[in-house]
This record gives sequence, structure tokens and C-alpha cells, in this order.
Amino acid sequence: MLIDTHAHLDYPDFAADFDDVLRRATEAGVTRIITIGTSIESSRRALELAEKYPNIFAVIGVHPTYVEESGDDVITPLRELAKSSRIAAIGETGLDYHHLPSRGVARERKTQVFSRALQGETEEEIEAEIHDGAEKAKQASLFEQQLDLAVELGLNVVIHQRDAWDDTLEIIKPYTGKLRSVFHCFGGTLEQANDVLDLDYLVSFTGIVTFKNGVSVREVAAKVPLWKFMVETDCPYLAPVPFRGKRCEPSHTRIVAETIAAARGVTVEELAEATTETAEKFFRFPG
Repeated sequence: MLIDTHAHLDYPDFAADFDDVLRRATEAGVTRIITIGTSIESSRRALELAEKYPNIFAVIGVHPTYVEESGDDVITPLRELAKSSRIAAIGETGLDYHHLPSRGVARERKTQVFSRALQGETEEEIEAEIHDGAEKAKQASLFEQQLDLAVELGLNVVIHQRDAWDDTLEIIKPYTGKLRSVFHCFGGTLEQANDVLDLDYLVSFTGIVTFKNGVSVREVAAKVPLWKFMVETDCPYLAPVPFRGKRCEPSHTRIVAETIAAARGVTVEELAEATTETAEKFFRFPG
């Protein structure tokens, strides 16, 4: 038995063949799927799916890249949605600096961000830096609000982190002991994984472990203690080999598990048992 702990089943990618997607997941031994909200509307759709299908559970939250369109109050609607027993956690929430304004300026100039090697900052760079600070502050506020809600509701948190490692840890550390978190789609170093585990948090691995350029992530997955991580697809993204470049779906959780099991020298059954037990302890499931 496997649990896909991070999917986006409310996305339109699955609309045409949803029942077939669920059937293939069941055939692959994926008995439960956690579908993750990325906005208030996405969270509502995730809950609708969880209330319709017994093997689907929802996680509700607002992704950091939706901060500009999230509105002034995300907590009231999330608190209302969380009244359902089909809500398993809060998220995904966190920090994402990958698309900050300064990154766009740097890419356009094909130079390092705010390079001063040959000249001072341009007006465009200065303006982008100001916008960076404003967006980081908004993301941090949105993140903290959802962490506070999770504490209030007694739920754990699914964390998205991209190019914001230090700031993410700085925000999450004060919540240690109040809740637990999983750093989903983990792609960092073993040292970073240990930083997470030392806080009694978890990491989760995707199809990246099957990629040719995913050697370092695969090595981390081989060394993290067996009961300290979970498996996921992040579908429709990050389809594992041999489906890379195509739509990912929950049935591919088995490929992720098989790859990590092989790297660790254990059977897929042993890995499935451990990751399922970890997921069952982390997420809120009814009964």
C-alpha cells in the first residue's frame, strides 16, 4: 500500500480521464491520494474531490506564488473549509523566491543579480530590488498566517520552498513543537535534510529521484532514515522516468518508491510500509 502524499488532482490536466487516473493508481497499489490546494479556489476544488472519492483527502492552503491574488483574508475561508473531516493538513504554503522581479531583470541582462562589477545598479535593478523586498514580506506574512492557523486547528503543514531555504527555516523554527511540517518535493543536500529532521519535521521525494540529473537527490533519499520521509508525485508535474516530459499521475508513486527502495537496498514493500505509516501519523485521516 502506497500513499501519494502530494498531488494536484483539481488541475484541468486530469479532467478528461479522472476515473481512469484513479483506476491506474489503485492498480499500482496507491490506495490513498492527498490532493493539495494552491489557492482558496483550488482548495475548495480539492475538498470537493475528497468529499466525492473515499480514497482522496485534501490539504488546503495558499501557495506563495499566489500571494498577489490571494486577497486580504485567506484565513477565514481556510478555517471554514478545515471544518470538514476530509481535510488532512494545511498547505501548501511557504516561500518561493524563484520568480522574484530581480530574477527576471537578471535573466534579461544575462548577468548576475545586481552585479556591480562594471557599473552601478540600473534604475530597473533598483526598482526590482524594492519589489523583491515587498513580495518577500507578503509571502512571509501569508506563510505565518497559515502556520498560525495550523496550530489553532491542530493540523500539520505541507511546505513549499524554492530558492528560499534560510528564510523558510527562520520562519518555521519557532513553530517547532507546536506542529510538524513536511518539506515537499525535497531537492536539497543531506545537510539540509538533517536540518529539517533535527526539528522533527519530514521530507518528501518526487520523481526527481529517477532523473539522470537527480543523482544527488537520490543519494539523499538513500540516506534519510526510513521513517523520516514520504513519497509523492507532485502531479501533474515531475513525471518520473520513463514518463518524463509527459503528464505525471498518482500511479507513478510506485516508480518513485521503487527507485528509492533500490537505492536503499530494501524491498518496495518495506519502503511502502514505512512511508505509509509515516503519512498516517502526519496527516489527519478520519477515524
